[in-house]
Amino acid sequence: MSFLEKALGFDPKTMGIKTEIVAGATTFLTMSYVLAVNPAVLASTGMDKGALFTTTAIAAALATLLLAFMAKLPFAQAPSMGLNAFFAYTMCQVMGYSWQQSLAIMLVEGVVFTIITFFNVREKILESIPETLRYAISAGIGMFIAFIGLKNAGIIVAKQGTFVGLGAFTPACLLGIFAILLSGVLMARNVKGSLFWSIIIATLVGIPFGVTTVPDGWMPVSLPQDISPIFCKFDFAGLLNLKTLLVVFSLLIVNIFDTIGTLMGLAEKTGIVRPDGSIPHVKEAMMSDAIGTTCGAFLGSSTITTYVESASGIAEGGKSGMTAFTVGMFFIISLFLSPVFLLIPIAATSGALVMVGVLMLDSIKEINLKDISDSFPAFITMITMVLTYSIADGICLGILSYVIIKLFTGKYRQLNATLCVLSLLFVLNFIFG
Repeated sequence: MSFLEKALGFDPKTMGIKTEIVAGATTFLTMSYVLAVNPAVLASTGMDKGALFTTTAIAAALATLLLAFMAKLPFAQAPSMGLNAFFAYTMCQVMGYSWQQSLAIMLVEGVVFTIITFFNVREKILESIPETLRYAISAGIGMFIAFIGLKNAGIIVAKQGTFVGLGAFTPACLLGIFAILLSGVLMARNVKGSLFWSIIIATLVGIPFGVTTVPDGWMPVSLPQDISPIFCKFDFAGLLNLKTLLVVFSLLIVNIFDTIGTLMGLAEKTGIVRPDGSIPHVKEAMMSDAIGTTCGAFLGSSTITTYVESASGIAEGGKSGMTAFTVGMFFIISLFLSPVFLLIPIAATSGALVMVGVLMLDSIKEINLKDISDSFPAFITMITMVLTYSIADGICLGILSYVIIKLFTGKYRQLNATLCVLSLLFVLNFIFG
């Protein structure tokens, strides 16, 4: 057994180094917006933006490399785009916590996360989810990813009368449309690395459009920013109360099901799911997530999660931890090449995200659409995942609807104790969360 096979699960008989590297580069480019967006979101709390860029890159690299060597899967991890908003806008602005107190809460959640992962609680939850919801989660995540791509380019925007609608044909919108069509054409023509090339070409095309902005005196290399302004800046004062306990519980619920849903959807696309529905190395994947969240809190970052954008690398042929290792190395390189990666406009990634959505829709055909007690909760899972802009909320509502419809149609034997307990916890979370 070669070193790469033992360390990263790379099988030279069925996998190619070049394919894995291209897949990793594609995943990185598709999710590289996190390097610009996460610091901007967290900086609204008063945290140092330069330090946040460095912390984001280090936390993503650490968590993804842990996943590469522990789980040997082609997935990538980074600070969650949903939970960073919860950190900045809900905890700090609405609930009145300081960012130092919020980091302390993130640390506690990370430790609890690690403990329940060690004792297989998350794995038991994963195994309890019925097959019909697994397929729905995969398809729903595809729709969610596509919606993110359309929103990022301004093709779909908020509308007061209808909630959402078509946006104006701005340069960013036009670049997004170009990226989507280019991705579709390249993939239809079976061009190797089509999603990767669509991002690169769209970034270059964005220069004359004014969407890709090259600053005056631009240099491709810069030294990493100092993280000392936010490193280990915990404040535990005033946190021993019921309100904080509910915040930790809410974070756990969202993080558990965000990760579980993403892992299930990505595993379906990778083709590694066993006949009994289990996923190889899933505990290791969850543990790398939990350790990453804990380490991220020390660094000054919000909660780490597995990124749905990993599907773009999987679509390029990524099958092993070699893909994740490549992503992790790109995050390390980004510490010194931040001016280069910050040039990629978010609209340039729209094509890759929409095409991933297209590819993930195929799991719908596995859902038993003739049985309403199966198709109804599957539909609820998919549509609410998009409309609530939350993988976790879609899963929660899908499981709740599954339990209710099975109970009231006399099919309660298809339920298990874990699903019933989870449903009760979801109801409590929606009431008190």
